[in-house]
Amino acid sequence: MWNKRTEDTSTYTPTSRPEEGATGNYGSPVNARPDHPNLRPVPPRQAAVIGPSMTIKGEIRAREEVLVDGEVDGSVESQSLVTVGKNGKVRANIKAREVIVFGSVSGNIEVTEKIAIRENGSVIGDIKTAGISIDDGAYFKGSIDIVRPEPKAAPKPAPVETPAMSAASR
Repeated sequence: MWNKRTEDTSTYTPTSRPEEGATGNYGSPVNARPDHPNLRPVPPRQAAVIGPSMTIKGEIRAREEVLVDGEVDGSVESQSLVTVGKNGKVRANIKAREVIVFGSVSGNIEVTEKIAIRENGSVIGDIKTAGISIDDGAYFKGSIDIVRPEPKAAPKPAPVETPAMSAASR
């Protein structure tokens, strides 16, 4: 007759280490529950979304994550993650911190950290990155330039004064 619906707590996150981007149903942010005091809400991630019905011609520049599930002709630049969804068709150069490809990209990709071409993903173009993974079933045609991050210069130690040096300077 009437069934009480039990809430799924799998989207709630413990306070010790919040999972980035945890959301409730339909992408809404998870809310804290009074009956679980050790669980707290996780703020939603900022992302620019180009939906499956969208076509963009031109430059896209963003600080936040960019999800391309439509079509883009031009260039895509983000200081964060660029994800090309399974419906995404990008005919553009991409420059980002991290890139994940589920759809197709025709253009050069420059990534400061890592790129992942997933199972049905396709990339035709040259890649410049610090790290790469290409899944079985993915397609890649182009060249890969693996760059190593520049080592951080260690500060020069201050000269150590020895007793002989201090006596000579007098």
